[in-house]
Amino acid sequence: MKILVTGSAGFIGSALTLSLLERGDEVIGIDNHNDYYDQVLKEDRVKRYYNNLNYHHYRIDISDQSSLDEVFKKYNPQKVVNLAAQAGVRYSLENPISYIKSNIVGFANILECCKKFAVDHLVYASTSSVYGANTKVPFSEDHSTNHPLSVYAASKKSNELMAHVYSHLYNLPTTGLRFFTVYGPWGRPDMSPIKFTKSILSEKTIDVYNFGKHIRDFTYIDDIVEGIIKTIDAIAISNEKWNSDSPDLSSSKAPWKIYNIGNNKEIKLLDYINALENALNKKAKINFLPLQPGDVLNTCADMKKFMHELDFKATTEIKLGVKKFVSWYLDYYK
Repeated sequence: MKILVTGSAGFIGSALTLSLLERGDEVIGIDNHNDYYDQVLKEDRVKRYYNNLNYHHYRIDISDQSSLDEVFKKYNPQKVVNLAAQAGVRYSLENPISYIKSNIVGFANILECCKKFAVDHLVYASTSSVYGANTKVPFSEDHSTNHPLSVYAASKKSNELMAHVYSHLYNLPTTGLRFFTVYGPWGRPDMSPIKFTKSILSEKTIDVYNFGKHIRDFTYIDDIVEGIIKTIDAIAISNEKWNSDSPDLSSSKAPWKIYNIGNNKEIKLLDYINALENALNKKAKINFLPLQPGDVLNTCADMKKFMHELDFKATTEIKLGVKKFVSWYLDYYK
């Protein structure tokens, strides 16, 4: 297939692009290569497939509607995966406007292009952060997401609502995937795996918020990519099956879906740190701190819906995933 992937120089986007190319798809990659974190890492991710004849790379911002329109017009992709976004819960407290520009204006441009060029299926990244103040775990797609705790979460919630409008008005099949704490090789430097590993190796203290009581549904990158690909291919499902079964949207007839995609296991943050210590054969120095504004206490994905409808289950155990990540880290950062 001809698939357009935004955020193709990003953590998840680059891993997805690599897998799509390996199975023989033609991929049009879009990324603005911004300076939110190390641009060299982004360049090195893309180097893995930049010379592949089935890959076409464009350094544009999805908030630039005219440039985006030109790429869609040139390639007329069958499927679109939107992973481009300003990420990070904590950064959204410092620079909320960047989230409005990329995650809301940019996503609106993606929707418009998908409508204009009759894309078969739009798959886009949402996040477990949309569950916000919800305290019932595991998080189910039927739970309320009306009380986000950060601008980042609010921007992703808006994506889900905007997608429903386009699915309803223009019969555009859309699927939002609520990712749960993705980790693995080639990850973002602002996320805990690289931050913690760097500090442990250099014998510096790591800050652990909520006094280490956080629980997360850590999901390995290979499992996430497998789930995305299953979703990309799921357009064969009839629109009737795509109708939402959540209580507040039971009357919707739009080809619109929302799925959790996680490991379906509650993992204590301290157990995760312990797995890093074991893989590095080195103890961490920990500075326990109170809960930070915008943080969700516990996250765990209820995966019944995704497992049933798309026959998907994450298989990578945390110890193995952390070991693979550490192996990559030691090799990449020498």
